[in-house]
Amino acid sequence: MPFLNRLQRWADLRPDGTAVAVGGRGLSWAELRGAAEELVPSTSETYILSEPNSAQFAALYCAGVAKGRQIAVLDPAWTPQAQEEVARMLPSPSRATGTALEDGDPDEPFLIGFTAGTTSTPKAFTRSRRSWQASFDASIEFFGLRPEDKTLAPGPLSASLNLYTLSECLYAGTEFHTLRTFDVGDAHAVIAHDGITRLVLVPTMLRLLSERGLMASVDASAIRTIICAGSKLDARTLEAARRWAPNATIFEYYGAAELSFVAGRGLEAGEPLDAAGTAIGRPFPGVEVRIVDDHGEPQPEGCVGNIRVKSPMICQGYLWGDDGKALRRLNGGSTVGDQGYLLDGVLHILGRSSDMINTAGRNVYPHEVELALSSIPGVDAAVAVGFHDDLRGQRVVAGIIPSCGGLTAAALNAGLQALLARDKRPLHYYSLTELPLTDRGKLNRRMLLEWIRSNDSRLRRLH
Repeated sequence: MPFLNRLQRWADLRPDGTAVAVGGRGLSWAELRGAAEELVPSTSETYILSEPNSAQFAALYCAGVAKGRQIAVLDPAWTPQAQEEVARMLPSPSRATGTALEDGDPDEPFLIGFTAGTTSTPKAFTRSRRSWQASFDASIEFFGLRPEDKTLAPGPLSASLNLYTLSECLYAGTEFHTLRTFDVGDAHAVIAHDGITRLVLVPTMLRLLSERGLMASVDASAIRTIICAGSKLDARTLEAARRWAPNATIFEYYGAAELSFVAGRGLEAGEPLDAAGTAIGRPFPGVEVRIVDDHGEPQPEGCVGNIRVKSPMICQGYLWGDDGKALRRLNGGSTVGDQGYLLDGVLHILGRSSDMINTAGRNVYPHEVELALSSIPGVDAAVAVGFHDDLRGQRVVAGIIPSCGGLTAAALNAGLQALLARDKRPLHYYSLTELPLTDRGKLNRRMLLEWIRSNDSRLRRLH
């Protein structure tokens, strides 16, 4: 395991059925098996895959995890220098034994994954086949993946969310679709013409597809499942998605590349987000979640602390880059430093401790500021960061995407009066022409700080 023996099975059972389709180019199950089998002899024991989205990516990926091989999937958007540095640090490639397209030892590593990053060398971790088989079984049950589903994951396959979704579909024997690069029009075309029933994407992509889909009258009635991850779902995105895809159950979940799935929930039609906007749901099957302090001691219900996880889906650890601040072992469990609390068995997410803003001795989570700002009329989206301040240590600043003209700092502060304590409110606001996002569609708060420092043309100070 995790999925090559299943691939062989699907190729025998339905050789002509679509396995993978990328930007209009598809491979049947038999074609994918044949392409991967041809590539297996040329792949090394540690195989580096750094390719944009394509059907060939899927074949190379399958070949690169055959038998005792392990694959390192690099982001092709990284600079050549970053890719070269990572390649130097990987185990030296050697000719792999065995040329069959078969799964290897379940307890041996098959995947070298990376934390996101373009300006510094990312951390590298390893994952066993058994951990992903456990993840497949849990996610198929939790999300209700059906044999007839057709999944679209429109982001880059080098991102863990999309690479996992491809692998899950190969394991389950269901159609997987993606795009060469993310484009709203291309995504709408695939949804309308290919019978997509399931979307897997980050909230920023979901908002774009939903709002523009409503404007362009793109029919999304066939979509039955929407799975959001990477950041917390907000009320505006949820409402737009429900209007655009009225028959979909919308799932959100919390997880991490190192932890896999932790907790989540499915929101049926009309079911609202919680008032605080922090609830993420109950633990996945086979996962135990506890809130602990920095010494691993359990915290009472409702108290904020580290989210500690015990699960068969957790990665094996880091190959390099372990600074003690990312994946840590705490009292028999694991944490990546995300903060939250449990209430009536439901996990609430506040954010990563490394993102926390400490202003005049008060801890402020950017997520709570962003949620509050996004609820103000006239604000389309928001991002909050901590900016250096000689007096306070850090001061809270925020960037907003306005949905209408005429917004002022005074109006934003007035809108926050009933939502945030005074010392959590931003001291400065910036109007943005676009959100600072990673190439995977996640908020990049560090980028906003760089824009502010360089007086970037994409922002304007509000007074």
